[in-house]
Amino acid sequence: MDIPPVAPLRQTAPQPVLADVAAEVRKQWRDSRVAGRIRRGSRVAVAVGSRGIANLSTLVRATLDSLRDLGAQPFIVAAMGSHGGATAAGQRQLLGEYGISEQALGVPVKTDMTAVRIGTNSWGEPVWWDKNALEADAVVTVSRIKPHTDFRGRFESGIAKMLVIGLGKRDGAAQHHRWGFRGLRDMLPETARVIVEKTPFIGGLAILENAREQTARLQVVDRDELFDVEPRLLEEARGLMGRLPFAQLDLLIIGEIGKNYSGAGIDPNVVGRLLIETQPEFETPKITRICALDLSPESHGNGTGCGIADLVTERLLAAIDPAPFRMNNLTACFLRRSQLPFAFPTDRTCIEAGLDTCWQPNREAVRMALIPNTLEVEELWVSSPLIEEARKNPYLEVTGNCQPLPFDEAGNLFQEILFPHSVRARRKRCGCL
Repeated sequence: MDIPPVAPLRQTAPQPVLADVAAEVRKQWRDSRVAGRIRRGSRVAVAVGSRGIANLSTLVRATLDSLRDLGAQPFIVAAMGSHGGATAAGQRQLLGEYGISEQALGVPVKTDMTAVRIGTNSWGEPVWWDKNALEADAVVTVSRIKPHTDFRGRFESGIAKMLVIGLGKRDGAAQHHRWGFRGLRDMLPETARVIVEKTPFIGGLAILENAREQTARLQVVDRDELFDVEPRLLEEARGLMGRLPFAQLDLLIIGEIGKNYSGAGIDPNVVGRLLIETQPEFETPKITRICALDLSPESHGNGTGCGIADLVTERLLAAIDPAPFRMNNLTACFLRRSQLPFAFPTDRTCIEAGLDTCWQPNREAVRMALIPNTLEVEELWVSSPLIEEARKNPYLEVTGNCQPLPFDEAGNLFQEILFPHSVRARRKRCGCL
């Protein structure tokens, strides 16, 4: 079977970006209402999660410096629900890979999984909160605001979710997820209200990223403003997020999936597939067939979201560790998107199966695109029909000529050649993981 040649494409729409992230962090904390809530000598817990946030170590370090400037004694608390296999060691390892460690930051890093029941929400459900955070004099969060991968609501990924799911540890995560999307969309804000009332949480650093995974804007949100301000920041983040530049594809090839790219492994907001039981799918983009080739090593075997793809490699399935995979998905209670898809021995055979089943038998007419992952979508490779469409878009630049996909002798793609600026290529250059 002939695999259509592809050409490189770049999305060029202007993106807001902060020139000096650390300076803006300090300014935000210094000028905020939160600063007035901090007393000299107080122990302040800084909640940090497991997402691959751009400049995370810089954001956290500048937050720690700002708290010290206010006379506080800060420390880190893991706020990632059941991630890391729901173990203290697993969560400590995840934070360390983002540069959040005692050695790097010079403060204690607490990853204990003990949660304390602090009350009951309006649903009659218990409210759980991290014991170390509860014992602090004050708690702040470092939280990215962005559309969630599982539901649509006034509060999605952000400060409220970190308070409820992240600092709720496995107890809080499991409790909300067992209600399905209702537990996240409807019950989560009610639990957040109890937490704001009954804990030492005083505010959070809200982080917005642009479509190039750069820090676009920062804002410290005071506890009293949370329920008014976060929904507005969410809508702003929705307009900034990276997207595929085409409304319809016959075949999408994703180089790597993983938790470092999206909580769902493959971001549903990018590929247009929610795959949540009982819930309707997104209007766009419409993609007939998705191939996924690898699981990122940063995921530590957590293959969550592999079922969003239709076809994968045997290599990807072999990289899945059943322990964190089961823990994350059985806690989340969204099972359909992690059902194991058809697997093939090589990238070439996987892609050929995608072409053979994508409902477009005319190879010259196949609308095919390749991306390194669903976080880095600024640069992609596309087949001829998409090239012609791209030339009509002022924010798309065709940066090279059509060429065959580069396979090695074993039939696997040279992804680093296709995407030299990707996480995968940077990882190989530095010999990381």
